[in-house]
Amino acid sequence: MPITTKITDADLPLQRAYRWEKERAGAVFLTQPMGGAAVRDWTWAQTMDEARRVAAWLQAQGHPAGSRIAIMSKNTAWWIMADLAIWMAGHVSVPIYPNLVAESVRPILEHSGTVLVFIGKLDDWKSMVGGVPQGVATVGTPLCDAPVQQRWDDIVAKTQPLKGSPTFPADAMATIIYTSGTTGMPKGAVHGFGAFAHTAKALQQVLKSDANERSLSYLPLAHVAERCLIEGHNVHVGARIYFAESLDTFLADLQRARPTFFFSVPRLWVKFQQGVLAKMPREKLDKLLRIPILSGIVKKKILKQLGLDSVRFAGTGAAPLPPEVMAWYRSLGLELLEGYGMTEQFAYATSNMPGRSKIGSVGEATACTDVKLSPEGEILTRGPAHMQGYFKEPEKTAETMTPDGWLRTGDLGAFDDQGRLSIVGRAKEQFKTSKGKYVAPAPIEGKLAAFARIEACMVTGSAFPQPFALAMLPAGAWPTADAQRNEFTAALKSHLDKVNQQLDPHERLDFIAVVSEQWTVESGFVTPTLKLKRNVLEKHYAGHFERWAKQKREVVWHDAA
Repeated sequence: MPITTKITDADLPLQRAYRWEKERAGAVFLTQPMGGAAVRDWTWAQTMDEARRVAAWLQAQGHPAGSRIAIMSKNTAWWIMADLAIWMAGHVSVPIYPNLVAESVRPILEHSGTVLVFIGKLDDWKSMVGGVPQGVATVGTPLCDAPVQQRWDDIVAKTQPLKGSPTFPADAMATIIYTSGTTGMPKGAVHGFGAFAHTAKALQQVLKSDANERSLSYLPLAHVAERCLIEGHNVHVGARIYFAESLDTFLADLQRARPTFFFSVPRLWVKFQQGVLAKMPREKLDKLLRIPILSGIVKKKILKQLGLDSVRFAGTGAAPLPPEVMAWYRSLGLELLEGYGMTEQFAYATSNMPGRSKIGSVGEATACTDVKLSPEGEILTRGPAHMQGYFKEPEKTAETMTPDGWLRTGDLGAFDDQGRLSIVGRAKEQFKTSKGKYVAPAPIEGKLAAFARIEACMVTGSAFPQPFALAMLPAGAWPTADAQRNEFTAALKSHLDKVNQQLDPHERLDFIAVVSEQWTVESGFVTPTLKLKRNVLEKHYAGHFERWAKQKREVVWHDAA
């Protein structure tokens, strides 16, 4: 699909915000939970008033135009207002994931040359703020418990709003988004204001969205997907953003927002499914869905309990979602549309389209992206929303681009006869067995993940005769009684047999090791967007591989305790 998005200066995010400040002054833009049942709303006029006051204060600090200012916080209303303020003041925002440790925070702040950090709501600020270098100023937004030099509310109370409506061209640097870092030091992708406009306009074409949309912001705003799909899109159309308070309140937050557009990552879609099936066994649910009179009632009830009954468009991405899970949601009347994007592409490269989606595919090229395959099958992309380069790293920028300007994604793909793309695997994730055969883990993991009783899995086995897998159970699901474990073992073995029947001989899994640890961001096993850190997991469990292989069992249990 050729690139069809055309933008004008009026489509750029600051210009859109100024527009809604006038046209939708009294409409609610941001809704922030404040603990318990309390929430606080900001209209567009109130949002822009606070942002203007903070922008005026930032300008008074005397930093050179284009200085980097970081935002280190969970998603809140102040996150969005800080971003707008940074831009209005003529500076560049640098989002920091809210669950990094100090040793990961410091290199990003130093590499970006950050001069000031907005610190907001954090679960463990003590492990993070030590990463802020000396000499870097700190401003605490409300819900920030960390010691800071300035407070947002004090700045707002004492500063007059910035006058006028400063704007910057589409190619002016707006933000540096550091990759989530499955390996090594993250790279900082530089994006201009045009990236926000092109992707927002392309997304609006698909969603046919307007100011009446509602979204829940809960995936990290430091990640490009939330920045594009929630901040960029909602600022573009003038729509309302709700925020989640915590994992414990997530369902209530979702039910409050009743989003019309909802995007999630595969691991959370699986969790939602597991929550439903924990209350109603799969066999019973399937039976009810086959009864014409009851089917519609059951579907509506489940979606309403999940807070998804108003969803017009449901998206998934960042990793493959098992086709069986996609089909299960469709049986409830929710068509999950899988997409594909990277930090370097500003998140929105391909997407399945309503009415012509294909399970197992990541869809067609979006209106702001060209997509093709290299002779080796690598996915190559280009477009006006792509990064301008990696900050301060021209050599790495050159490595990731072809001589004629296409981005090397590192992913292997294939097109069907209708131009829909499927991800075959990631070139760097392929490994070779001792038999000299290459194995792509992602497609096998997708088949394994159809077993709804496991939450995450990883296929590995470099230099072993056959590949094998590690599997993690949902929190609290570890079977303690022998009878429970035996039943689970039999069920998982049966599923493994079915998977192996679908694989080529060199891909067939020797065994699955069920591990007791939770693969969390805090444990260092996954990125903030829940992607597996394969090298970390392999290193952690490598000492057990030989012993597990010698046991000659198809299901191995590993209780770290």
